[in-house]
This record gives sequence, structure tokens and C-alpha cells, in this order.
Amino acid sequence: MSSPTEPAHLMESLVSLAKRRGFIYASSEIYGGLNGFFDYGPLGVELKRNIRDCWWRDMVHRRDDVVGIETSIIMHPKVWEASGHVAGFTDPLVDCRVSKQRYRADQLFFSPVVIDGKTVGYVSALESENTAGELQTAAESFKRKKALQGALAPVVAKDMTEAREEEIVLIPSPATGEPGSLTPPRAFNMMFQTNVGAMSDASSVAYLRPETAQGMFVDFKNVVDTTRVKLPFGIAQIGKSFRNEITPRNFIFRSREFEQMEMEYFIHEDADWAKVHEEWIVWCETWLKSIGLPDSHLSRFTHPKEKLAFYSRGTVDIMFKYPFGVQELWGIAARGSYDLTQHANASGKPQELFDEASKKKFVPHVIEPAVGVDRIFLAVLAAGYAEEDVTDEKGNVEKRTVLRLSPRLAPVKVAVLPLLKNKEQLTNRAKALYAKLRRNYAVQYDDAAPSANATAGRTRPARRGA
Repeated sequence: MSSPTEPAHLMESLVSLAKRRGFIYASSEIYGGLNGFFDYGPLGVELKRNIRDCWWRDMVHRRDDVVGIETSIIMHPKVWEASGHVAGFTDPLVDCRVSKQRYRADQLFFSPVVIDGKTVGYVSALESENTAGELQTAAESFKRKKALQGALAPVVAKDMTEAREEEIVLIPSPATGEPGSLTPPRAFNMMFQTNVGAMSDASSVAYLRPETAQGMFVDFKNVVDTTRVKLPFGIAQIGKSFRNEITPRNFIFRSREFEQMEMEYFIHEDADWAKVHEEWIVWCETWLKSIGLPDSHLSRFTHPKEKLAFYSRGTVDIMFKYPFGVQELWGIAARGSYDLTQHANASGKPQELFDEASKKKFVPHVIEPAVGVDRIFLAVLAAGYAEEDVTDEKGNVEKRTVLRLSPRLAPVKVAVLPLLKNKEQLTNRAKALYAKLRRNYAVQYDDAAPSANATAGRTRPARRGA
């Protein structure tokens, strides 16, 4: 008999499980690791491959209106100038002069400490599931340490992009706890810069792509001219992207090298974009449930109009309840004709289609569902992880770890476990079955563990679990 319980520190448990069972390792671990980069182990690479294969099968192979493409990681630098990434792909950066730590300004929060209506100091905290609570606790601690009397007002959480110049010198650094060391926020471009060719000068500057989408926009006319696609249609791609994140965090949720699954769905400029947008949101939600993510962990966040990019008609994020809080999993954006128009203007190559009905040329609009493979991977681990209290026949209770994965994603589809390894007739049949099954399935064979449990002429299966 077993009953699942949610561990108190699920994130720490997931990180431990990932390393212990060969899902994920820190990159370059023997040299101390490299922050924001990860390696996928034997089980991890299989699970990740299955995520990609499931998405590709459902998004491309099982649809008549989507084709696939694979574009290069390094593209002409003018691609990123036209798309706005060179000038505008930035995050606000704050440095601590003492600790040399760097923070994203929109993830570093502060609040004045107000007693009896008077500001007596400031407290700070990094973004978390309970940022306001941490600031309130810090404010109460500030009051006690300073032995201040009076009524403490509730904190008002703001991020560092909202800090006035005179406040910045009073806000304590999260690293040191002391005010005066934080710099004002400044723009930081997140693209990784490299050089192409023998010379390392301004003419050879290129970038590792920060997203896969632009490759699909740049090849839009190639796809139209070499296939039989007709509007509405989509172009899908899976591939690596790179962003020089200021503060990589939460394991593989926010890293500097990651893998994306994106699709650009092109529609007529007069099409009902809101209807198509909603259809793709529902498709994405349904697909996430099909790979085992529970509906209870999924929700929607609609970006307010005042926060949208000037060209965006609307963006909805499918959110997931991660161990560290509800965060974005899958973004579905209505981008209008912005990207194709930008590349047409910058390259001088029209990106138009001809409308037979109106006898006019037009630039298609696009709906973009974009999701990270690594974020889905982490969501799958979080949703499938459980710790159970198991009572044996003697009444002893032990805790076991179980990872419940959808059969669509499971890295091992079949296990062959002969009960005894010293009976040749049994092991020969088991090995023959193993050889037959592995032609079509990911199979594991293990005759070591069960034999250790053989007692009084009978066998007891090895304890299952992760």
C-alpha cells in the first residue's frame, strides 16, 4: 500500500534526482561547471528526444498545413539588425560593485521601510514566489535591528527599473545586505557575439541566434516557392538558441543555451487573427495534456495591451505551476506582419503573396506558438515526481521515489528483468526477448538486482522507483 506525498523541497529533490539517475549534469562539472549550461545524460537525452519527436509528429507529420525546416545557428548579422535584436534585445542590468554580482533589474525588488509615515530605510529581495513576504520579513528585521519604535507600514514592492536616482544609493545589495553598492540599471544585450572568418574585426562580427523564429521568416519565400503550401500554413523548427542571461536560475528553466520548438503560422492579412490565435492556444494546451501535464498545473496569462510590443496584436502565455512558482511555459503571440515587413525593407526582397480573389499583393500575418524543450522537460519532471510511503508485509514503512512519465515520453519503454541470473534456461529466454524487443523499443535488461532478493527458494522483485 502506498500514498504519494509532495516533498517539502521539490526543486532540490528534482535536481538531485536528475543528477543521480543520469537525466541532467552540470556542464563541465569536473572544472567547477559553467553557470547557465547543462548536459543531458543517458536517460535525459532519451526523454528530451521523445519530447521533440512527439511535438514534431503532432505539429508537422499529423497536420496538412505545417511543414518543417532547419536553419543555421549563425546567420547574417543583418538578420538581427532587421529584426531589432541588435538594438533592442536587452535586459536591464544592475551590478553590485562590492560582490561583483549581476542582477536583472526587473527581478530585483525593493521597498521603503516606513514607520509612522516616515521612510527610515530600504530592503531588497530577489524575485521569488513570495517576494512581497520576503520584503515584509526583511522590513520587520530592519526595524528590530535598528530598535525603532512605531507602526510599520506594509511593504510596497517595486523592481529596480522603478527606483529613483536618489533611492538607488539607499537600497541594500542582496549579496551584501548593505546599501550604496548597486549601480543604476543599464541596458545589456543578451546576444552572444562571435566572429566569422579568419579576421576578428568589425566586418566579421556575427551572433549566435537568440531565437529560431527569424530563420523561418528569412526562408519564408523559399518555402513558398519550393513547396505546395497555401495560406493558412505554418513553418516549424526545432533547434538550439543562445541568450547571455544575466542571472540564469531555477535549474534548466532559464539557461544560456537552450532548445526551442517554434512554429510560424501564416494567415491572410484579412483573416480573423483572434480566432486563429485562440485555436492555437487550445491546441497547445491539449498537446501539453497529451504528454502527461495535469490540467490543474496549467493556466493562462494574457499580456496587457500596454505591455505588448508595438507590432503585437496579442500574446497569451500558457503558465505552469513549477516548484518555484507559476511561470511561463508556452507563449502564443499574434505578431502581425512585422517580421516579414522588416526583412523585406532591410533586404530589398519583397515578402509578399498574391491574392487571386482581390488581385492584390499582401504581406501575410503570423501567429507564433513558441516553447522551450528544456522548460517542458522540467515541467514533466515536476509533474511526474512523487515520494511514497510504502508498507511491507512486516509493517515496516519506507519512503520510495517514483517518477511517473507518460508512455509517449518515457525514456525506457520496456524492461526485461529475469528473476534469477544463475538459471541459464531463464536468462537465455530473457535475453532472446530483450533482443527481439529492442528492434522497435527502447529496452533495458537487468539481471543483477533481483537475484540479490532471492530468499528461501523464491524471488522478490527489486524495489521499484527512481
